[in-house]
Amino acid sequence: MYRFAKTALNVTGRAVRQVRHGSTAPQDFHSKYGTGVLVGGAAFCTAVWGYVLTQTGITWNLSPIGKVMPKEWRQADE
Repeated sequence: MYRFAKTALNVTGRAVRQVRHGSTAPQDFHSKYGTGVLVGGAAFCTAVWGYVLTQTGITWNLSPIGKVMPKEWRQADE
């Protein structure tokens, strides 16, 4: 059990060193611009939906209750 714990700690320490070393490497596109792109996309989506909901005059008809009237029942012609 001692050897297993020692090996696990050694592997963990090696992984931490690799991550720490990688953090000084130049950033890729996603880590550099990812947050800005995400926030910009959310703002654009919110602006477009805000315009659509308030300015286009679309009648959404979310619920048919009280708007749909059944037809009168017809007797079958015999």
